[in-house]
Amino acid sequence: MKKIEHIGIAVHSIQESRGLYEKLLGTNCYKTELVASEGVNTAFFKTGENKIELLESTDEQGPIAKFLAKKGEGIHHIAFDVEDIFAEMERLKSEGFVLLNEVPKKGADHKLVCFVHPKSTGGVLVELCQEITENNG
Repeated sequence: MKKIEHIGIAVHSIQESRGLYEKLLGTNCYKTELVASEGVNTAFFKTGENKIELLESTDEQGPIAKFLAKKGEGIHHIAFDVEDIFAEMERLKSEGFVLLNEVPKKGADHKLVCFVHPKSTGGVLVELCQEITENNG
């Protein structure tokens, strides 16, 4: 794993939370994106090399809606940038971690993503991210 790629924060409304995070971070949202396959709207903020992703559910039965109902707004996941997502998935499986998907999916911000089950990571939902290129996407 190369670095923390971003921290994902579940919110009830990106529109309502956007101003808060713009003031908090001292920067504007640089990108919003609908990820229909995951049932979320996203908004990204960057300060230095650090990124924050706000996640708003578009599906009442989706994972973000369920997270919000159970825990309320707050940190949803931590994402790590990886060199080779396929190799990293195999490494983690061989170490006994449980992956939530068998193959990477297209996620927000032009990334291939895979989630690691929080039951195998001490309660933290971990996302692996790799930039989509013509060789892997």
